[in-house]
Amino acid sequence: MKYLKHSFFLFLLAVLPATAQQNLTLQEIWGGAFRPQGMDDLQAMKNTNQYTVLNYDRKTGGATIDLYDFATLNKVSTIISSGDFKELGEGIDSYTFSPDEKKLLIATGSEQIYRHSFVADFYVYDIATKKLGKLSAGKVQEPVFSADGSKVAYVFDNNIYVFDVAANKATQVTTDGKKNAIINGVTDWVYEEEFSFVRAFDWNAAGDKIAFIRFDESQVPEFSMDVYGKALYPVQQVFKYPKAGEKNADVSLHIYDVKAGTLKEVKLGNYSDFYIPRLKWTNNAQTLSVQVLNRHQNNLDLIFVDAVTGAAKVVLNEKDKAYIDVTDNLTFLNDNSFIWTSEKDGYNHIYHYNSSGKLINQVTNGNWEVTAYYGFDKKTGNIFYQSVENGSINRDVYRIGLNGKNKVRLTPENGTNDGKFSPDYTSFINHRSSASEPPSFALHSAKDGKLIKAILNNDALKAKLEKYRLPKKEFMVITTEKGHQLNAWMIKPVDFDPNKKYPLFMYQYSGPGSQQVNNDWNGYDDYWFMMLAQQGYIVACVDGRGTGYKGAAFKKVTYKELGKYEVEDQIDAAKLFGKYNYIDPARIGIFGWSYGGFMSSNCILKGNDVFKMAIAVAPVTNWRFYDTVYTERFMQLPQENASGYDDNSPINHVSRLKGSYLLIHGTADDNVHVQNTMRMIEALVQANKQFDWAIYPDRNHGIYGGATRLQLYTKMTNFIKEKL
Repeated sequence: MKYLKHSFFLFLLAVLPATAQQNLTLQEIWGGAFRPQGMDDLQAMKNTNQYTVLNYDRKTGGATIDLYDFATLNKVSTIISSGDFKELGEGIDSYTFSPDEKKLLIATGSEQIYRHSFVADFYVYDIATKKLGKLSAGKVQEPVFSADGSKVAYVFDNNIYVFDVAANKATQVTTDGKKNAIINGVTDWVYEEEFSFVRAFDWNAAGDKIAFIRFDESQVPEFSMDVYGKALYPVQQVFKYPKAGEKNADVSLHIYDVKAGTLKEVKLGNYSDFYIPRLKWTNNAQTLSVQVLNRHQNNLDLIFVDAVTGAAKVVLNEKDKAYIDVTDNLTFLNDNSFIWTSEKDGYNHIYHYNSSGKLINQVTNGNWEVTAYYGFDKKTGNIFYQSVENGSINRDVYRIGLNGKNKVRLTPENGTNDGKFSPDYTSFINHRSSASEPPSFALHSAKDGKLIKAILNNDALKAKLEKYRLPKKEFMVITTEKGHQLNAWMIKPVDFDPNKKYPLFMYQYSGPGSQQVNNDWNGYDDYWFMMLAQQGYIVACVDGRGTGYKGAAFKKVTYKELGKYEVEDQIDAAKLFGKYNYIDPARIGIFGWSYGGFMSSNCILKGNDVFKMAIAVAPVTNWRFYDTVYTERFMQLPQENASGYDDNSPINHVSRLKGSYLLIHGTADDNVHVQNTMRMIEALVQANKQFDWAIYPDRNHGIYGGATRLQLYTKMTNFIKEKL
């Protein structure tokens, strides 16, 4: 009897590692149990070979800005600790250095406005004297030091101010700022969301002039959202939102002379109904660069403005049959020649122009895309960049001579690599991850990519995840029946049986230039997909035509027809997967958020014989409801392309619904308005179609806060298990 017990105990030990492995839970995923470590707000210094990191003490809630040496990675000092100043009782949210790196602007008590914009209490910190002084009595936006650090420009209540640090005094530059009417120096809603910037002013190198954009949005139609809160009566948030085909803000360019205290408007040329998506001073202190884009966004002028005379001259023009994407890659070299990136040869590449806008040479070349420009080392003449030349699902860091020669790949491991370079360009911190490896940070040589020293590797997270039965993400290229080759990934159950039939749950986003099939650590969504695989589902994702990093032709094929070719590709991919021996073609579902919700809605309607169920979160249901800049870039105006708008809007195809459909939205979504879902609901009701829906009060486009994500993903998981 004792022998038998002992034998059984040994048997248990033998099988314990397999049987003791755990399955993922939504409570763990959304409770932060698998959150990786990172290097928050990592900034490379410009004047010393060092970098800074914003470090948080999660126990005390305090924060420090710490200085490190690039060569050794050793901590040099703590520049400031929030615990030393009662004014920073709410911690440190973000920070920026003065150009001479002797002072800091520190934000605390930040309050979000829209996706990128926020107001905060800002303090000026003198590193040498350790003195902290408040910038303004109220919360302000986008403060920036002048070149010598003696002044700070910022925006308060839609007006620009200049603060003299030594005199502790602010001068008001503009006086006509007014909510929902005039904005000076920061962008309106649509510029912030679609041109991805907030600060619409810039100091010149001499610190004697400020250029800024003025937005007159008084004629832009207003949108209102009910905010339910906890009060007895709801309140309304009212803001200017130009929907496709409607009036945009009138923009104008102005220059403020700090010494003279004078303002003047710059006449850019004979433009009408145009955008100013970027402004930036060149290395010549009295020459400003401005980018002007027509409303169709297929003609871009780079203009140099003489700040003394106000004369404006077009130095570079780009045209495209479809549209031009605006970037932040414009970089001026010492001789005022400049680096520019463009898709004009069919792929995004780096170009070098002289100070007059004449092409010197195309620096990079090939059937692949440059995905980030890091900088230029004037000592060696090398440019550093990121690209997909090692496959469109990967990202690598490269160096190349300004003349286009002597290219070197600096990141030997596949995955997504992103470099933060030292000021002297001798080394870089590589932030790397892959579908199977959580984020890591390591110091590499900028000469040959050789590993110098590991910094952070998330080994604790990897060890924790080893206790779970995690399936792997398999990358592949599929060929649809129409002959289109599309990147895809698939997650199968760990105990996958090729002789068994599995339900298929497809995920996608599909928007122009986007990418979901990438060799990267995708966090929360991937954990959820792996959890579903643990419960017996196969999960797949396909990047159809219109997505990015495979050339302009592949991306721009959807021009004027959003929702046509992308939907075809998802339906065709589902049909292809349905022919696999191990997939049940009668149990295929699809999910997407935002553009992906627009797509999943279209798929269950136009592909009603293929998809059994669909989940659409915060979907656009008719592009007539969305903003001017994004929609018209891809669709032109609805007055010009009515059929393009209507033929592929799910709201016009509700009569086709056969399967199970879950529609989800937040009422405080300032981006894709809940109007989209409400109009879709009404159309479904009038078509006598049954569906499920969930509305989240006072939640924005991300639908988060408190237990919201846990509740949302529980609802979606239950819907999948019930309907698929």
